[in-house]
Amino acid sequence: MRNSMNDKIEQHTFSEQERDAIYQVIYARRDMRHFKTGSVSEASMSRIFAASHAAPSVGFMQPWRFIRITKPELREKLAALVEEECTQTANLLGERKSEFMRLKVEGIRECAELIAVVLAPDDGSIFGRRTMPEEMTLCSVSCAIQNMWLAARAENLGMGWVSLFEPADVATLLACPDDSKPLALLCLGPVEAFYDKPMLEAEGWRRREPMEAVLAEDHYPL
Repeated sequence: MRNSMNDKIEQHTFSEQERDAIYQVIYARRDMRHFKTGSVSEASMSRIFAASHAAPSVGFMQPWRFIRITKPELREKLAALVEEECTQTANLLGERKSEFMRLKVEGIRECAELIAVVLAPDDGSIFGRRTMPEEMTLCSVSCAIQNMWLAARAENLGMGWVSLFEPADVATLLACPDDSKPLALLCLGPVEAFYDKPMLEAEGWRRREPMEAVLAEDHYPL
């Protein structure tokens, strides 16, 4: 019995090399906006989707739905919706409007794969989410997207999360059911190079907060 238990522990224990590889992928992940011509193998896509579907979810409700966009005309319609929202966003940025418009904030037309992530209609689950029903579904879908992001990076593929769209308009284009909500358009594909640092940091838009600004003990960080 003891040997059997030790074998199970060893099977679930990562070596230092494996541990370091996980951290390397985490720190090398980037929100990519520039893609090169190329394709993604079905084997890679299968692994990436499997990683996404293996994400944790509150109450194990798995509220994510993934839609691969394969029709060029549908991709173009989605790109038009994003362009419309980019303009609306720029108009609200005041003196930073021109700076925003210089940024490349989507790669929908250039990426090899375009994937819509949709929050499924509420299934009525209350396990772990009675006090925060919507928030916990959103957190669960975010975990699936993060898994996809890390898996894509491990496959040496870039991925970018586009959120500049009206969810109702995307839902109509994708024939989503009532009470569902598109949350992301994910651009996935080969890239020339990964950014050395987050693009918005490199462009001077924002910077990463120091650890002491986000971590504290026994009270909210001051």
